[in-house]
Amino acid sequence: MTDRVDLDDQIFKTFRACGVEMEQATTGSNLVDMLGSPRKRLVTTVINKFEAAVGKSGVKVDDPNIFVLVDEGHRTQHGSFHAKMRRVLPNACYIGFTGTPVMKRDRNTVQKFGGLILPVYTIKNAVDDKAVVRLLYEGRHVAQTVDKRAIDEWFERVTADLSESQQADLKRKYSKEGILYQADPVVKAIAWDVSEHYRKHWQGTGLKAQLVAPSKATALKYKEYLDEFGKVKSEVLISGPDEREGEEDIYAENREVVNRFWNKMVLPRYGTERDYNRQVIAAFKHGDPTDPDAHAPEIIIVVHKLLTGFDAPCNTVLYLTRNLKDHNILQAIARVNRLHEGKEYGYVIDYRGILEDLDHALDVYGKLGEFDAADLEGTVTDVREIIAALPQRHSAVWDIFKAVENKRDQEAYERLLIDEELRVAFYERFSAFARTLAIALSSEAFLEETPEKKVAGYKHDLKFFYELRQAVRRRYAEVVDFSEYEPKIKRLLDEYLRTGEVETVVGKIDLFDESQREKALGEAVSDVAKADLIAHNVKRVIDERWEEDPAFYQKFSKLLEDTIAACRAGRLREAAYLQEVLKLEKAVLTRSDEDVPAVLRQKDVAISFYRNIRDVFARAGGNGLDVQACSAEASEAIEEIITKNRIVNWTTNIDVQNRMRQEIEDYLFGLAERLGIELPFDDMDAMMDKCIDIAKVRMP
Repeated sequence: MTDRVDLDDQIFKTFRACGVEMEQATTGSNLVDMLGSPRKRLVTTVINKFEAAVGKSGVKVDDPNIFVLVDEGHRTQHGSFHAKMRRVLPNACYIGFTGTPVMKRDRNTVQKFGGLILPVYTIKNAVDDKAVVRLLYEGRHVAQTVDKRAIDEWFERVTADLSESQQADLKRKYSKEGILYQADPVVKAIAWDVSEHYRKHWQGTGLKAQLVAPSKATALKYKEYLDEFGKVKSEVLISGPDEREGEEDIYAENREVVNRFWNKMVLPRYGTERDYNRQVIAAFKHGDPTDPDAHAPEIIIVVHKLLTGFDAPCNTVLYLTRNLKDHNILQAIARVNRLHEGKEYGYVIDYRGILEDLDHALDVYGKLGEFDAADLEGTVTDVREIIAALPQRHSAVWDIFKAVENKRDQEAYERLLIDEELRVAFYERFSAFARTLAIALSSEAFLEETPEKKVAGYKHDLKFFYELRQAVRRRYAEVVDFSEYEPKIKRLLDEYLRTGEVETVVGKIDLFDESQREKALGEAVSDVAKADLIAHNVKRVIDERWEEDPAFYQKFSKLLEDTIAACRAGRLREAAYLQEVLKLEKAVLTRSDEDVPAVLRQKDVAISFYRNIRDVFARAGGNGLDVQACSAEASEAIEEIITKNRIVNWTTNIDVQNRMRQEIEDYLFGLAERLGIELPFDDMDAMMDKCIDIAKVRMP
């Protein structure tokens, strides 16, 4: 049971997606029929439908084996809704759920459900368990910087037909109810700030935003200005107009604005309010704003809608321009704490000073005194707390390179990072620094309080570390996955360093692609850098193809490691190092080996068998056996046996594999008898295992 249609739909779909058969009550009468049917195990409904159930004379279901799970249990449990639900299901077991801390004055809500089920699972618990992300808060003061004369002119214009006493009343209402935040100059200034803030820090990352406006008319005004600036895509989601629209606004024209929007934009485009809601929400959740043909908003503008129960994981930034209180604050800010790829925090950008105590480093609970502090701990974090870690995270990256004496020697930095553990530590520290700097540069307070020279230094080092990471990932064929943070880092570099299209670096180079290989070598700064780039990409090829021919790749892996070590120890000059690596590269890529008998030269699979069984014959035959000849003969025979028995999907068919083993074993017994050698069972098993494993890869 919940209290909203969209939540009822969401819960119903969630259960169905988990493979649970559900029934959704469509009307009050339908709900009554379901409650009376023993065949209906699981039902979802909104609480309002119990009104119709009570309206049916004598409807009461006394069954004690009914469990009522009440979602959003802090709402609609004080008046007649709860009582009517109890009348219909007097003996049911009621369990209430809420993700919102229960206010002190609402503790009777808890008692309605028989007390709390302890221990209480708090917001901090959810953050610690990584069920949600932390919320960062920043207060911004755009409205306070708007030209006072522009505000006065706006006020005079909209109150021109009022008497002095009416103007005085309106001015009192002005300051008391925050009508200032509906004034054109203020809306325009905030819209510009929102537009720039989102464009600089979030556009192109796949993460989206929600703007909460103080009224429907003001929401439309925000949309108008955002469209005028042309930097972000937005949509408005408001409820349909009613006859009272505008009575609480500063002038009656607002009613006309909302009606005009509804009649000219909503109804012709969507048909019904329900379709309007569903299509706009779907476009926000799943639409791609980069698609020019898609109506996919980056920012969705709301007043009351989508502040409770709205679950869109991509929703990351909440711009608050409307005053909210109590539960509404906590419900609204929780819209941006859902998990999503690339989302480390949810952001609350407060233009109304709703949580301004945080912005002035005061106790957050001063404005939320109706809640128990323990329940609210960890709800939001002042963005300054995160920014405070920036100097330490910056120093932590530089600490990696304390052994580099010449700080201008690019080659020294790259050589130091040949150590894989050190390289991974660098990647992680760089990523942490970049993410924290991104938060700092999105903060109005940081940019105002930090000297320009210091900010420029951070940006310079960001670019240096980024380019170094690019270089070493190429050089050492490193494929470390920081994909979830890459869009944010790209956005940061592109905006603040004006680098143009930021390159996506994949550490591995396709050595078989001559143009890609030559391009990568051309970017290397020295012979040793070129040699490292080739060597580590050859190592990658060896790792990827190991199962195709373990003996061959083991041999060349050892040669490669020895060559790299000789260069590092100074036993091999840089030019010689490059030449040795080039020879090894050719041998590995062409899979050429001087020891292969001529009889096998055109038989790639048999060659792989030969390399991997030759040692067994060498151990068995002593000095009198022609190891090369008998190993080659056995390799050809084993390939023929596997080919003869091979069928579709044989690699997963145990019966086929057993038949292959039996025939190979019979052949090896006969060969050993003919050659007068002894092949131990363990050695024969090892040969069969190696050959069949190779065949699974080479002859699937």
